Amino acid sequence: MSEGDRALIVTPTYNERDNLEPFLEGVFRWAPRANVLVVDDNSPDGTGKLADEIAARDPRVSVMHRPGKMGLGSAYREAFAKGLADPRYDYFLEMDTDLSHDPQYLPQFFRALDSGADVVIGSRNIPGGGVEGWGVGRHVLSKGGSLYSRTILGLAVRDLTSGYKAFRRRALEAIDLASIRSEGYSFQIEMTYRLLRKGFRVEEVPIIFVDRRQGASKMSRKIFAEAIGVVWKLRADAVRGKL
Repeated sequence: MSEGDRALIVTPTYNERDNLEPFLEGVFRWAPRANVLVVDDNSPDGTGKLADEIAARDPRVSVMHRPGKMGLGSAYREAFAKGLADPRYDYFLEMDTDLSHDPQYLPQFFRALDSGADVVIGSRNIPGGGVEGWGVGRHVLSKGGSLYSRTILGLAVRDLTSGYKAFRRRALEAIDLASIRSEGYSFQIEMTYRLLRKGFRVEEVPIIFVDRRQGASKMSRKIFAEAIGVVWKLRADAVRGKL
């Protein structure tokens, strides 16, 4: 599956017009047989319109339009549900359109899936991984959030907040996507935790995360605060046997 056979790559967009075409070019350079689903939240800059134009000339690209900015977690939930209804796909990937997730790592994700991993995480926190372009504050926020979550939940996964991920169909089918209400960082944490609780194999592959070159980051203190609360809720639900 080194070229992306049977894979659907989901990329949520909001004001990513300048990044969309370079992103797709990179993806198809490394995974020419993959399909990409662009989930656009009615971007004021015309990202959705550009995505439609690209989809009209490239059958590997499809577009899901949403009425407004509804959040990262809901974008993935809706896209995964749509993808699971299509028997062509056995593998589902998350990628950011802002060029921070380098497509050159896609073959590593596919190799890990082919070797039996159910979930593959592009990790910044294992040997070979790292971040370029962040200030001290952003490093502390990201690594601190991941360490905090790992400690509370008792997990060995080094990068719980990474948004560069892949899932086997059987993993996504095993959880109730509609019951996951988390957004941002907490969506990534909750998905991984739920799947680990169900016994699925999670593997990390090293990536270098490059901070976005165009546009503004969508990270906020609100998203970080939500993640802190969700971690405790997940732990409580696990104790009660609700996961």
